[in-house]
Amino acid sequence: MSLQARLAPATTAAGCAHCGAPVPGAARYCCAGCEGAHDLVAGLGLDAFYRRREAADGGLRPAVDAPAVDFTSFVRSGKGEQAIDLMVAGLTCGACVWLVEQALAAEPDVTRARVALTTRRLTLGWRGDAARANDFVALLARLGFRVAPWSPACLRATEDAEGRELIRCLGIASFGAMNIMLVSVAVWVGWDMGEATRAALHWVAALIGLPVVLVAGLPLYRNALAGLRSGRLNMDMAVSLGVLASAAMSLSEVLRNGRYTFFDGATMLIALLLAGRVLDRAARRKARQAVAELLALQDGTVTRLAEDGTATAAPAANLRAGDRILVAAGERLRLDATLEQGEALLDASATSGESLPRTFAAYEPLPAGAVNMGAPFVARVTAAAADGSLAAMARLLEQAEVAKGRYVDLADRVVRYFVPVVHAVAALTFLGWWLLGGVVWQQALVAAVAVLIVTCPCGFAIALPAVQAVAVGALFRRGVLVASGTALERLAAADHAVLDKTGTLTEGRPTLLPGAWTEAELREAAGLARASRHPLSRALANACPDAPLAPGVEEVPGRGLLAGERRLGSAAFLGLGGPDVGLTLWYAGPGRAPVAFRFADRLRADSAAVVADLQRLGLTSELLSGDAAPAVAAVAAQAGIEHWTAQVVPQAKAARIEALRAAGRHPLMVGDGINDAAALALAHVAACPGDGTDLAQTAADLVLRAEGLGALPGAIRTARRAQRLARQNIVFSLAYNLVAVPLAIGGLVTPLFAALIMSSSSLIVIGNALRAGKETA
Repeated sequence: MSLQARLAPATTAAGCAHCGAPVPGAARYCCAGCEGAHDLVAGLGLDAFYRRREAADGGLRPAVDAPAVDFTSFVRSGKGEQAIDLMVAGLTCGACVWLVEQALAAEPDVTRARVALTTRRLTLGWRGDAARANDFVALLARLGFRVAPWSPACLRATEDAEGRELIRCLGIASFGAMNIMLVSVAVWVGWDMGEATRAALHWVAALIGLPVVLVAGLPLYRNALAGLRSGRLNMDMAVSLGVLASAAMSLSEVLRNGRYTFFDGATMLIALLLAGRVLDRAARRKARQAVAELLALQDGTVTRLAEDGTATAAPAANLRAGDRILVAAGERLRLDATLEQGEALLDASATSGESLPRTFAAYEPLPAGAVNMGAPFVARVTAAAADGSLAAMARLLEQAEVAKGRYVDLADRVVRYFVPVVHAVAALTFLGWWLLGGVVWQQALVAAVAVLIVTCPCGFAIALPAVQAVAVGALFRRGVLVASGTALERLAAADHAVLDKTGTLTEGRPTLLPGAWTEAELREAAGLARASRHPLSRALANACPDAPLAPGVEEVPGRGLLAGERRLGSAAFLGLGGPDVGLTLWYAGPGRAPVAFRFADRLRADSAAVVADLQRLGLTSELLSGDAAPAVAAVAAQAGIEHWTAQVVPQAKAARIEALRAAGRHPLMVGDGINDAAALALAHVAACPGDGTDLAQTAADLVLRAEGLGALPGAIRTARRAQRLARQNIVFSLAYNLVAVPLAIGGLVTPLFAALIMSSSSLIVIGNALRAGKETA
C-alpha cells in the first residue's frame, strides 16, 4: 500500500493532510509549509501520527517567517551531554506528544526527549555541539510546532489565554441561558397564551439562543471537529451534536410556530459544561501549584560578588556554578550553594518540610529555596537554576502528575469505546420513537438529544486524572516528592515495611562516647581520621577539630588507615582477636597498647512513632542492617521492631526483597544509602529520606524531603485515600449511566434536565477528586 493510501483515512477531502485546516478545491495541503511537514513526518517513518492524532485544529501549521532565535545560550552542558528545556506551543493531545518525542528520538545524537503535556515542557538531551539546539528547534518548526525557551512566565501566559477564552464563553452562555429561561418560564406556565404571543416569545428565545449556541460553544465544536478530521469520535462530539440538534429542532419549531423549543436546554448545557471545564482547570492549576511554588523560589535577583568583592544585582537564572553570592538576613537562597565560611541559620521548610531552622557549617551544602534566618553570609553557587535541586524536583513532580496509573488507563479505554456506543444508542432511540413509537420526528429527536447529553463521559475523562494530580501536589506540600506516576497505587497496596538502620531509623551521624583513652591518643587518631570520608572517621575527626592532618596517610578500603607504624580501623586490621562490638574504631601507635573509640548513632526522634504508625496501618516491619548484631538489636528494641537481621550485605537485602515478593507480599523498602539502591529498585514501592544519597533517591519512588520518616505514614494514608476516591468515581460514573440512560431512552428526561443531571454528575466527581488533597488522620 502506498504512503498516500495509508494516510488517506486520517484526512478529509476538505482538510489539509497535515494540519486539517480547510483547503481550496481538491488540494491536499493548505500551504507549502504543511506539505513539507507532511513529507518530513513520512520520511521519518512516523506517519502513524495521523492515525493516532486525536485533535488537529490548525495548530500544526508551520509558522511563516518565524523570527530567528539563537537557542545556544539556553543550553546546559555537563557530564558529556547537552540539555535544554523548551516551551512547545501547538501541543493538543497525546499524539502530538508522541510525534515530538519520536521525531527527536530519530536523531542519532539525541539521548532523551520527554514532553509534559500539562506544562508543554520539552526536556531534550543530546551529545555533541550546543549549536545543535537550533537544528532541533528547526525540526519542530517544520512539524508545525512553535518553540521558545521554557520559562514559568511562558506557561502562565499560555494558560491565561486559554482560561480567558473559557471564561468569556462561559459568560456569554450564562447570560443567554438566564435570559432564555425567563422567556421559557413564561411559555411553560402560560397555558392560556395566544399563538401569536407564544410565537413572539419563541422568536425572542431564538434571537438570543442561536448566537449564544454558535459563539459560546466554539471550544466544544473545535474539539469535536478536530476529532472528526482525525477519523475519531471524542466526547465533545456527542455534546456538540446534542446542542446543535436541539438548536436546529428549536428553530424548526419557531418557523412552524410549534408549541415547544429547547433553546433553554442548549444554552444551559453549554454553560454547565464550560463551568465544569473552568472548575477542572482550577483543580488542575491547584494540583500543579506545587510545581509553580518550586519555580517561584528560583525567580528573582541575587547579589553576585565579583573577584574584587564588588556586589551587583543579577537575575538568579543568569548565575552559573562557581559564582559567589551574598545572602542578606531574611533573603531567600535561590540557588544551590555551599557556605564559604562561618555558620548559617536557614529555614528550609519551603522545600524540605522541616519546621525548625537548621544551622549549616562552613563548606556544607545549602539547600536552594531556604530563607536566611541569621547573619548575612557568602556562598558559592554549585549549580545553575536550570540544573539545580529545585528544577529537578519540579521535573519529577511534573512527570508524576501527568503519568497514567491503572485507573486512569481504564478511564481512557472506557471513553474510547463509550463514545461510539453513545452515538449508536442515540440513533436507535431516534429511530425507535419515530418508526415504532408513532411520534413526530421532532419528539423523537428530543429523546435522542437527551441520550447524547446525559451519557457524556465527563466523569471518566475529568475526575480520575484530577485524583492523581491533587494527591501528588498535596503530598509535595507535606514534604513528600512523588517521583513515579504509579507510586501512589503501589504505596496504597504496601503491606510490609523493610527498614534500613543507619541514616534511616538513626541520624546517620555517629558521636564519640567517653572511653579509656587519653587526649593525646584522641588527637593522634583524629589526625589519621581526617584523611578519610568514612562516617566513623568523620565522627572521630569532629571530636577533635583542632587535630592537624597526619602526613602520609594511606587508606585500605573497608579496613582502616595507616601512617607509618600507626593504624586506625577495625579489630582485624590491627590484628586483634574477635569481632568488633557495635560502632568501634581501634587505634594503635608505636609502643602503645591498642585503644578503642566507641560511637553511638542516635535514633531519630520520630522513628519509634513512625514504626508504631505503620503497624496501625497494617504494615508489618523488619530491620535490615549491615552493622554488627549488638547495634542492630539496640536500635530495633528502641524503635519497636521485632524482626531484625544484622551484617546484611547489599546482595542479601535485594534477595530478601525478592523473597518477599515471591511470597506474595508488597514490600515497602525504606533506605538512604548506596548499599540500599538495589533493594529500593526491586521493592514493590520504595522511599528514601531527604538526606539520603543521590543514588538512593534516584532508585526510590518517593523522596521524604525532610530528615526522618515522619511524613511516610501520612503518605500511605493519602495514597490509600486517592485509590479509594478513584474507585468511587468509577463506580459513581457507571451507576449514573445505568440509571440515567434508560430514563433518557424512555423519553422521561428532557434535554434541559439531561444537561443538569450530566453536569451535576461531573461536578460531583470533580469535588470528590479534590478530597484527595485533604489531610488524613
